[in-house]
Amino acid sequence: MRLVLAVIVCKVLRFVGGLIGKGSSLPGQFALKLCPGVLGRVKLPENVIAVTGSNGKTSTVEMIAAILTADGRQVVYNREGSNQIEGVATLILSHCTLGGRMRGDVLLLESDERYARHTFRWFRPTHFVITNLYRDQLTRNGHPEWVYDAVKAAVFPETTLVLNADDPLVSCFARDHDPDKVKWFGLAPCSISTREHHGLYHDGARCPVCRGRMAYSCFHYAHIGHYACPSCGHRRHDTDFTVTALDLEEGRLTINGATDISLAFRSIYNVYNILAAWSVCALAGVTPAVMAGVINNYMLKNGRMITFRLGDHRGTLLTSKHENSVAYDTNLAYIAASGSPCTVLVIVDSISRKYFTGETSWLWDIDFDRLCAPQVGRVLLCGKYCNDLAVRFQYTQIPAEKLWIHEEIPAAAAYLEENGDEDVYVVTCFSDRDKLLEHAARR
Repeated sequence: MRLVLAVIVCKVLRFVGGLIGKGSSLPGQFALKLCPGVLGRVKLPENVIAVTGSNGKTSTVEMIAAILTADGRQVVYNREGSNQIEGVATLILSHCTLGGRMRGDVLLLESDERYARHTFRWFRPTHFVITNLYRDQLTRNGHPEWVYDAVKAAVFPETTLVLNADDPLVSCFARDHDPDKVKWFGLAPCSISTREHHGLYHDGARCPVCRGRMAYSCFHYAHIGHYACPSCGHRRHDTDFTVTALDLEEGRLTINGATDISLAFRSIYNVYNILAAWSVCALAGVTPAVMAGVINNYMLKNGRMITFRLGDHRGTLLTSKHENSVAYDTNLAYIAASGSPCTVLVIVDSISRKYFTGETSWLWDIDFDRLCAPQVGRVLLCGKYCNDLAVRFQYTQIPAEKLWIHEEIPAAAAYLEENGDEDVYVVTCFSDRDKLLEHAARR
C-alpha cells in the first residue's frame, strides 16, 4: 500500500506542478518520505542508462534521448535536468503503473555527480557514462578527486562503464572493474591538439594514481588529451569510439574513420558530448546511419546555446557554469575562433542558485585573455559582480578602452540595442541568462 500511495502522490503532485511550471523534485521528495525504499521496489526497463560528470551531462542526455527515440525506443528521461534523487524519484514514479511497473523501453538519467551514490543505492544502471571531472563549484564540489570518490561509490560490478579515455581522472574508474565491462571514447590527435598545455592551471600535471609527474603527447583542451605516467604506467586507454578527424573551423568531425558529422555548434565540448552519446547508443544497438541522421547539425534544445536579436545585433548566448573555469574557457575559445567583428557581454549577477555566496576567486581561473582578439571590439562587464570582473580584467592584455562596465543588465541591453550592428556574444550562467534575454527577441 505504501508503494501504491507513493506512486499516486507523486503523479498528483507532478500534475499540479506541471500546471504551475514547477514540480520536478517536490513530488519525489514526498514519495520518498512515504516509502523511503520505493525506488528499489519498482520494476524498471531492461535498459537503464545514467550520465554523470562535471560538464556535459544535460547535453549528452538530450542527444542520447533523441537518438534512441529516432531508433524507435520509448525513452523516459529527466529533460528538466532535475538530477538528484528527489528528481529521479519524480521521473520514475510519474511513469509507473499503480503496481510499480515503469513504462518505457529505456530509463535515461542525468545524475548529479555528488548524489549518484544515493540514487543508485536502490537500483543499478546497465550503462554508466562518465563525461569528465573538472575543478568545479568549490562551494559544493571541492576538489575533482573528492567528486571522483563520490562517483566511485555509485560504480557497481554489473554496470558497463562508458568512459572518457582522454581524462586521466575519469579513466581511474576502470581500475578494478571488469575490462569487458568498460568501453572507451576519445579524440585522436587532430587540428585543435597542441603539444603544450594552455590554461591558467593544469589539473593533469600530476598522475591521479601515484602523484608522479604526468607526461602528455598532446592536449585537446585543459587537462584533456593523451597522457602517460612514466612512474606507474597509468595511461590513456585505446578507444572503442574515436573522433578520428576534427575540423572545428569547418564544423566537421569523423567518427571511427567512417562516419562524417556536421557540427551546428563548433565547440570542443559539443564534440565530446556527441561522442559520448554516440558511444552508449552504439552499445544499445543503434546503427551509425540512425545516429548520424540525428546528430548531423544537431542544435541543443536545453538552452546551453541560444540565438537572439537585439536591435540590429545578431546575438548568441553561451551558458557557462559559474565557478567552473573550464566551461568558461571553452566558450571563450568559441568566441575567439569567430572571424566576424563582435561585442562580448560577460554577466555575473548571481553566483549560485543554491548557495548564497559572494566568493569570486574562481574568476581568476578563467583565461579571459582569449578575448584579446582583433575581432572583439568591446567587452561589456555587467551584473552585481561587475567590479569583481573589472578588477580581474585589469590583469588581462585587453585594452582598457575596450571595456564597458555597468551593474544594471537592462542598461547594458539598451546600450547595445542603440549602438552598432556587430555580432554579440553573451557569456553567463543559467541563473542570469533570462535577465538579458527578456530584453531581446529569441530567434
